Amino acid sequence: MNDMTPFATTLKDWETDQEVRWCPGCGDYAILKAVQRTLPQLGANPANTVFISGIGCSSRFPYYMESYGFHTIHGRAPAIATGVKLANPDLDIWLVTGDGDGLSIGGNHLMHVLRRNVNMQIMLFNNEIYGLTKGQYSPTSREGTKSPTTPLGSYDHPARPAAFALGAGARFVARGFDVSKKLPEVLMAAHAHQGAAFVEIFQNCVVYNKDVFDDFAQPKGAEDRQLWLENGQPMLFAGGTQGIALDRHLLRPMVVSVENGDWEAAGVLVHDVSNRTVAHMLVEMPFGPFPMALGVLYDDPRPTFEAAVAQERAQSSAGKEPDLARLLSKGQTWTVGDNAADPVSTRPPGQGAPNADEPLT
Repeated sequence: MNDMTPFATTLKDWETDQEVRWCPGCGDYAILKAVQRTLPQLGANPANTVFISGIGCSSRFPYYMESYGFHTIHGRAPAIATGVKLANPDLDIWLVTGDGDGLSIGGNHLMHVLRRNVNMQIMLFNNEIYGLTKGQYSPTSREGTKSPTTPLGSYDHPARPAAFALGAGARFVARGFDVSKKLPEVLMAAHAHQGAAFVEIFQNCVVYNKDVFDDFAQPKGAEDRQLWLENGQPMLFAGGTQGIALDRHLLRPMVVSVENGDWEAAGVLVHDVSNRTVAHMLVEMPFGPFPMALGVLYDDPRPTFEAAVAQERAQSSAGKEPDLARLLSKGQTWTVGDNAADPVSTRPPGQGAPNADEPLT
């Protein structure tokens, strides 16, 4: 087992000598720095850390982290990350994907890594567009989005990544956005979770979908439209003057005013990260009438996939001595000599030679 003693690093220790090649102003730069600031706080060891990505702008991430990494194939990063974790459960796995990579061709793989609960951090960069392939609409693009593939506006109903994760059985679901100062806190909470930790990160694509999240994510002036969730704390926003309550007749959320700081009198809900029902309600709240729910929406751990696999391996091998040669020679076998026409039989004595139609095994 690896030594879990915190490893002392700085942000500079996680930077590579590679030129960072994203468009100037891309939100990926801010996410990269947030991750590089977070890892030293976690005491992470670069020699024990692996970044695994698929295809897309976000998937260049492993090049820019001074650790191990794989830049893999379209949509298949969750499958490869699962294999890496099973091969060496001690490794700290960070999976990087995008709304196109993770929710189109990779939707099936993403679903299974979540439901299996493989212990890793999954960062899905959501810019609601295909950036690398020049601006086509993606699974998360809003209705009406104009792009080269939807010149008159998309009529698809967009996927909601956090809702998808909850529906797939994820035990940890969180949200943040690229330039938020609180993003490292979200990433640290994801890392502390034992299991598949899913973090949707809203990311500005300055070329093909510029400022699409400005209503709640612009650097200044949008704080009143952000609901930052904290376990055990009331769901307050707009400087504490408004909150989220439950309409007990219609069983749906509603915005209430909070007077003189008395949120209890206003019926404001207290956030419980283990409440899956409320987590579903928070991810489905329509932005506009409601603020954008950010932070840790759901966190309720259960045993991990790789732990179950390790236990099964231990049980199946208990009391047994590994003997590869014995396994290979078990049953009827044939060894072919130099003269292929004259095979040397290793068939058990007394069984005779095979007939002409009998296959060699």
